[in-house]
Amino acid sequence: MVELVQNVLEDMNKQLARIERSLNLLDDELIWKRVNASMNSVGNLCLHLAGNEYQNMASAIGNQPFIRERSREFTTDGGLSREELIGLLRNARSESERVLSALLPDDLSREVAIRYDREDWKRMHRSDPPAHGACDTRLIGRLLVQVSAHYGYHAGQIVLLAKLLRNTDEHVTDQYH
Repeated sequence: MVELVQNVLEDMNKQLARIERSLNLLDDELIWKRVNASMNSVGNLCLHLAGNEYQNMASAIGNQPFIRERSREFTTDGGLSREELIGLLRNARSESERVLSALLPDDLSREVAIRYDREDWKRMHRSDPPAHGACDTRLIGRLLVQVSAHYGYHAGQIVLLAKLLRNTDEHVTDQYH
């Protein structure tokens, strides 16, 4: 396996383990609780991570169909259990591992199209989609770094929210700080 791919997957798998440990601290009601109206719930963040990972890894790099309703990741306020959220995250990771394990070193400098729903594009970019459609392009190596950083950012939010919602000092990350 390409070293960058191996490093990205190793880091993202550590973050996934932290997310699962955080989810296991919470009941289904707390998973969907918003600390305030301007914040996402742990459940929203899990939906967002699964959607983002599938969009970038399976769809963009793996050329799988584009299936994502990004806006629903943030507006959903329940209906999925802890086990279902973990299943979504694990399924996205399994698909990522399948796609990324097939990459060769030269693939890291290959450009791929990241597709978006037109309405999500408008919300994110505040402009009409380009004439060629609602998509961005990235080099695979750069995309891997961006997705991994994005995943770690939101994993940290999930850990913090779980600790706040449960008022626990459990060391979810196995790092004591």
